[in-house]
Order: sequence, then C-alpha cells, then structure tokens
Amino acid sequence: MPQKAFPFKNNQCRVQGHVLDPEVARNVMESGWSVGVVVPAKNEAPFIRKVIETIPELVDCIIVVNDGSTDETHQEIKTANSHAQVIEIQLDGQGVGAAIDAGHQAMLEQFEGPFVSVVMAGDGQMDPSDVRDLIAPVILGQADHVKGNRFAHHAGTDNMPAQRKLASKVLSLATTLASGQPIEDPQCGFTATSHEVLREWNWDRSWKGYGYPNFWLIQLAKGGWRVHEVPVRSVYGNETSGIKRLKFFTSVSMMMAVEHHRRNFGWLFNRNVTPHTLFAFIAYAIGWVSLLPMVSTDIEREMVTRGVHPVFLTIAAWAVAHFFDRTATGMVRELRLNAKARQKT
Repeated sequence: MPQKAFPFKNNQCRVQGHVLDPEVARNVMESGWSVGVVVPAKNEAPFIRKVIETIPELVDCIIVVNDGSTDETHQEIKTANSHAQVIEIQLDGQGVGAAIDAGHQAMLEQFEGPFVSVVMAGDGQMDPSDVRDLIAPVILGQADHVKGNRFAHHAGTDNMPAQRKLASKVLSLATTLASGQPIEDPQCGFTATSHEVLREWNWDRSWKGYGYPNFWLIQLAKGGWRVHEVPVRSVYGNETSGIKRLKFFTSVSMMMAVEHHRRNFGWLFNRNVTPHTLFAFIAYAIGWVSLLPMVSTDIEREMVTRGVHPVFLTIAAWAVAHFFDRTATGMVRELRLNAKARQKT
C-alpha cells in the first residue's frame, strides 16, 4: 500500500483541544488504516461531479449511492475524475438513511483491516478540506463516531438560512435529551465512523429517512460508543431541500421519543445495569404518572396541596431523570472501554 500524505492541517492533529505529536499521528496513519467516503445522492447532477473530484487524496474509496435519481446524476458520476476508486450503487428511492446504510455496508466489503467511513452529501454542502479533521479522532482512538459541528466553526453559520438555524437549535435540545449526551449540531450529516461501529451495527433495524443522524446518535449512546463533534464549515448555494417540514418534525420527534425510552428502559434489563439507570427510570415514571389523570402519588398530592401544578412536577422529575440519564450514558461508555481494554490484554 503506498504511503499517504500526512492528512491533518498544519501537520498537527487537534483532538479535544490538544495538539498531538505529528509524528505519532503519521505512524498511526501508516499502520494500516484506510479511509472511505459514502456519498448519498438523489438528483444531484449539478453538484455530484465536483463533490467527487474535490474529495481529498487521502481517501481510498468513494461509494456514491444513487438513490433513484431521474436527472443526469448517473452520467455525472461516470464522467467524474478521481484519484480514488469510485463505486456507484443504485437504489430505487429508499431514503437518505437507507442510502447511507448501503454505503457503509459496501465499505465493510471493501476493507478487511481498520478503516473510517466518512459521509458527505452529494449536494456540495460539505467542505472536503474538513475531512482531515473529521477522521483524526477516530484514527487516533479518541472517538468511535465523529460529527461535524457547523455552529462551532470559526466562520460560524452566517450562510445558513435562519429557519435552518432555528430548527437545528430545537433539534439539538431534543437530541440531547433523547441520546443522554450534549449534541450541538445533530442535523449535520458530515460524519466519520469507525469500522468497529459498523461491524457491530444492527442493519436490520435502522431509520431510512431524513432523521437518520438523530437515530444514529441515540443508538450510539445506547451501545456506549464515544461520540465527538468537530468544527466544520457550512456551505450553502443553490441547492434545494427535499424535506417537508411538518412531516419531518412529526416523524422524527416521535422516533426520538420512542428510541429514547427504548434506550433508557432497555438498560434496566442489561447485566451491566447501573444505579444511575434505576434512578432515571424512577424519575421518568414519576413524571409520567404526574401527567396521567386519575393516577397520583404521595409526592404529587403533597405538591398539589402546596399549590404546585402537576405539569411543573413532571418537568422537575424529567429534569432529574435527564441528569441521571446522562451519568448512565457515561457509565455505559466506560463499561465498553473497560471491556475493550480487557480484550487487548
């Protein structure tokens, strides 16, 4: 395998605010890691060729998932020039989540050793120069899944439409609650995922539509995988979104609510159940009981006699539950890391 050029900006790797020795990072890159890029695309003829041709040279394989395009996307993919191997997979309009799943699974067939799989949209909204910083935490063993964070980039989100900014902030709060960990920019689909995650992922149970980043973050938290966010630049041009806002918010909100409870309650039946999980379950239960008519607890009755509305009790109970949920999520990550360390010894 030919040696790759050192991939990190300014010959330094920035992970969690620290600058690591570039020679150490170089040795890691030359230890057998491969890099692949999954590009989901549907009717992206004006953008897809530039996306393919500007992907950095450190990438070994590009898998473009053409999800039922009816324009010239296929022809643009065929005529694009790239240093990397380009593979096109054609689907029949199954959704962006299904397209990304297909790309990740194809990466599993391409690489036998360790690799990182990056997702870049086919509409050109992601800066290819950010790939270097995105993959660094995965390759250096600092994270299992890295997300781009447009709000943390030094250039800010000045070019992001105001409606998208507001929607992103609302979904950030919802995803933080649902995943039990702080997520600032959940809707950014610019991600890098370790081969270890992909080899353990349950592909039979996945989210096929636009809410795939939120679904993945909840499932990653459930499995104890480490999730980091790194700054990436937001790029907006003449592309149009295919999202129907009301349908999107309704379906994704319901999905996150269901998956949040599945994650939290599912931990109760795990052999590694922690006290934090039990406390979170009790607090969530108190909150739900406070909302149910004809059902009450001693705490609720006492608070009502003091003039406190049951809704406020629910909010307070769920705030406590979220605190314990976050600590439980952290404990699950520690348990996975400890188990991984024992396997290596």
